[in-house]
Amino acid sequence: MARAPKVWVVDDEPAIRELLSIIVSNAGYEVEVFSGGAEVLACADPAPGAVLLDLMMPEVDGIQVLKELKRRHPSLPVFILTAVNEVGRAVEVTKLGAEDYLVKPIDQDRLRAVLHRALAGPPAAVAPSGPADRYDVKNIVGSSAAMRRVYDQIARVAGSDITVFVAGESGTGKELVARAIHSSSMRSDGPFIDVNCAAIPEGLQESELFGHEKGAFTGALATHPGKFEQAAGGTIFLDEVGEMSPSAQARLLRVLQERCLQRVGGTKTIELDVRVVSASNRDLESLVKAGSFRHDLYYRLVVFPIELPPLRERAEDIPLLVDHFIAKYASDAGRRVGSVDAEAMRALQSYPWPGNVRELENVIHRTLLVAEGPVLEVADLPPGIEAADSPSAATPTRSAAPISVAMSLEEMEKAAIEKALARHHGNLSDVARQLGIGRSTLYRKLEQYGLRDRKDDE
Repeated sequence: MARAPKVWVVDDEPAIRELLSIIVSNAGYEVEVFSGGAEVLACADPAPGAVLLDLMMPEVDGIQVLKELKRRHPSLPVFILTAVNEVGRAVEVTKLGAEDYLVKPIDQDRLRAVLHRALAGPPAAVAPSGPADRYDVKNIVGSSAAMRRVYDQIARVAGSDITVFVAGESGTGKELVARAIHSSSMRSDGPFIDVNCAAIPEGLQESELFGHEKGAFTGALATHPGKFEQAAGGTIFLDEVGEMSPSAQARLLRVLQERCLQRVGGTKTIELDVRVVSASNRDLESLVKAGSFRHDLYYRLVVFPIELPPLRERAEDIPLLVDHFIAKYASDAGRRVGSVDAEAMRALQSYPWPGNVRELENVIHRTLLVAEGPVLEVADLPPGIEAADSPSAATPTRSAAPISVAMSLEEMEKAAIEKALARHHGNLSDVARQLGIGRSTLYRKLEQYGLRDRKDDE
């Protein structure tokens, strides 16, 4: 019969060592205790299955022990035990290789859960194995080295409740990363609540996030549970967290510190079981320096940072993304497009994509509306991207604005109509046929976009 995995418990306080030993033993693991950092570093025993390591110890502290343990055993799971006011240092130890951190007093259920995940192996959902989805983690597409690092980070944090911050430009897929973390975690059966902080008026942020009691303010006609309560047992994703008001930041800090909240206008304390993932396309450190974002909140949110690369830095992923979006939108557009020719792909890979993956998705979706054959050609691409491959690219008979992240769907629709008009030399019957719309609809669109100067060569 195989022996149970061993767990090292390292803490200078006898009462905590005793408590942890009982919890770990009752969970079915062997235990070996150490009273300090020097003692554990002097141990010549084989590496255990996992280590519970106190951060603050006299003489040799937890950071020194962590560095040496990771040097000796790079894959050894080390869990840091820290007091609430030491989360700033928890950021540091996470970067040094700690698997996770546990805040004292230790939650027994969480301790058992993290040990089980560490000693039983990573969740199967984190590591797709089929050839078709090898580089597609919960709809995140890419095989570049930069994206493989992102996948590794998702796998590393998915099995814990560590607070994650996703950084990246607009359109890089920060929400997809948050959803992948949630769906690969033990909270996957719970809710995933997506909140765009920038879309909530400043005066309503506290109420929307943390809820309010009936009569808390004018118009509060009933008690309203906030987004955090709605996310109970699951994950809340705070997108554009840098746009939170100062008062909302203060409430969020308390939630992260104490894992509880009070609704606006209320006195009852509500316990929370919610994982927090946040994101921003702005540099939070710069906001902290400018005084518009709380320094203490920054350290509570940026415990485990994941940086998403812009699309221009992973052009080798564009063919995979293009195939993904063609498969996603071809039937919707009524087109049987199966591939992209080499010239068009070169144009797509040479374009800088200021709007990142979101812009590429919009371009492919709209291009499928104007493509006539089963293969997308460079002539099917919007003018700005068509010209990106070659300075000598043919100029359409009527100038159309290049598609960019700033364009709305209406602007992109106008560009598609202009391109079809140029292709068919103003023949409205052919234009309507290519776009798959009726003549009356085309007339209305021409009027809407100021294109009625076109001739009708029917």
